[in-house]
Amino acid sequence: MKVVIVGGVAGGASCATRLRRLDESAEIIILERGDDVSYANCGLPYFVGGKIEKQESLTVASPGFLRARFNIDVRVRSEAVAIDAAAKTVRVREVGGREYDESYDALVLAPGAAAKTFGQSGKGVFTLRDVKDAVGLKSFILRNGVTNALVAGGGFIGVETAENLVRLGLDVTLAEFAPQVLPPLDPEMAVILSDELAKNGVKVRTSTGVGSVKECEGGLEVAFSDGSKGVFGIVVLALGVAPETSLAAAAGAAIAPNGGIEVDGYMRTSLPDVYAAGDAVSVLGTDGAEALIPLAGPANRQGRSVADNITGRASQNGRRVLGASVVKVFGLTAASVGRNEKQLKKSGDAYFKVYAFPFSHATYYPGAAQMTLKLLFAPDGSILGAQGVGAENVEKQIDVISAAMKFGGKVSDLAELELCYAPPFNSAKSPVNMLGFIACNVLDGLMKVVSPEEVGEGDFVLDVRTPSEYAAGHIADSVNIPLDELRARSEELPKDTPIIVTCAVGLRGYIACRILAGRGFDVADLTGGFRMYSLAKKAGLVKNGR
Repeated sequence: MKVVIVGGVAGGASCATRLRRLDESAEIIILERGDDVSYANCGLPYFVGGKIEKQESLTVASPGFLRARFNIDVRVRSEAVAIDAAAKTVRVREVGGREYDESYDALVLAPGAAAKTFGQSGKGVFTLRDVKDAVGLKSFILRNGVTNALVAGGGFIGVETAENLVRLGLDVTLAEFAPQVLPPLDPEMAVILSDELAKNGVKVRTSTGVGSVKECEGGLEVAFSDGSKGVFGIVVLALGVAPETSLAAAAGAAIAPNGGIEVDGYMRTSLPDVYAAGDAVSVLGTDGAEALIPLAGPANRQGRSVADNITGRASQNGRRVLGASVVKVFGLTAASVGRNEKQLKKSGDAYFKVYAFPFSHATYYPGAAQMTLKLLFAPDGSILGAQGVGAENVEKQIDVISAAMKFGGKVSDLAELELCYAPPFNSAKSPVNMLGFIACNVLDGLMKVVSPEEVGEGDFVLDVRTPSEYAAGHIADSVNIPLDELRARSEELPKDTPIIVTCAVGLRGYIACRILAGRGFDVADLTGGFRMYSLAKKAGLVKNGR
């Protein structure tokens, strides 16, 4: 059997090495148009900032290593330019211009995705997709004494690049066309990270796109979508990626409406004996709909699945993608999985949401850090998505929830999960358990919840924090009765009016709701309490004027 793989990195390289482990006699060829066949593109911003010091550290597997250990024929600087599906050949163009045809029994397309530039280019304008880009960006900064930079785009790469340019000592502006940074998160979660960027010197400009970039005296003049202009030493375009589908499309492969290569459950394209994996393919998201989710983890698993299918092992493990992701933003970590609330609103699906502010480990053990968690779930208890932001152990919580989602778990399962506990590492009731408890209370009818944006201007709001907490900040026109005085003072509250109860983060509010419900009051807990109300208001979600 002869297998030709177009593209290396995550999907292509993982497919090739898995193939070799499954079939020692197969002839395996990787065609890679770049200089590196397997590199850590997720580490590129950290090389630019100097956290990763050596360029060679970015190399996951060199061509020589793949040849020696796996007997794989790796051909770098060799681009696949055409496919003849009927003849089962690939037209290959070497860097010097020589072309030849390579036959195959099975063909794997792993071309990845290209950085979007929206027509912007020129000296001092960079994207960050491969090692060559990272080396070029860093050397340009050092060689030209660049002192300030614009990062266009507030996704993962944009935020990581902004942090690492600050690490290099640059004055950094980050411009994002959307109203928030980091689109996988919802606005009230993303605003925490905008604050962290600003705290560390990054000038964050949301709802601001880049209209044009042109050379000028002193660097690059950038015209923004709001009519303002600025001059920068470099511009890094982190505007997202588009799947590389031109080769597949020209050969007649079906392209999904979202622009990715269409594949079935076995990662097969519409062309006979042609498979695809990685950032170029259309996958199934959490809701079962076609999606583009360019992440390294799914790409690696898809490559492995393709190798299994080529060798007859019938693997359908690569197509469904939950989108679990994590990003470092200076001293904070942000992680998410599944759908966010913006997507759920757009789809019209019914859902509940709850917030929690648990600590990274037992609070009596030194160093516990508080995190912000959000859980989205369906009326039947199915987990739809989760998000977290904090200084420590945030990704651990999202990983656990992602695993539960993978196996069809519900919020009741989160409440019942048995997770490791010792004071330095966790609490006896873990953050995941707490989210499950809160969600189960909602579904079991023990607690009605309202979200910050649902609080109306005329609603009766009861704040059960202490007077000093209340004095430090509260919802306008709310009434303050501390929780421990509530039973004795409940006659001060109206029984003919619904009451929204708030505290700091929601726990005391829940206790107050149970007390008042037992006395015949119509009560609901403000999920996430005053802290989440403040974040939602800062994110522009609260529009009640209070």
